[in-house]
Amino acid sequence: MFGLGHWELLLILLVILLVFGAKRIPEMAQGLGRGIREFRKAVHEVQDEVEAAKPDGGKTISPTAAPDQVARQSTEPATQAAPSPVASSAAAEEEATPKESPQG
Repeated sequence: MFGLGHWELLLILLVILLVFGAKRIPEMAQGLGRGIREFRKAVHEVQDEVEAAKPDGGKTISPTAAPDQVARQSTEPATQAAPSPVASSAAAEEEATPKESPQG
């Protein structure tokens, strides 16, 4: 483990105990555990959002799926593609330009 032996790890833990004290170490470990738990929760939420945002509704073809399942999933109608950003920005510019009105 990182080239450290048992004695080196024991010495590092002893120094940590002396620096922070026996009362502070459990509090730090508890805070670290909370932070890791929140991080995992956030990662899981982001993965769920990515799965939900997939064009096929989060369905993926499993590499171990039966051939008839693959055929059924591949014949499902594809969703309509979103308009390109270039086309939508050109339309937005046309709407934003003021039109001249005849003032006789």
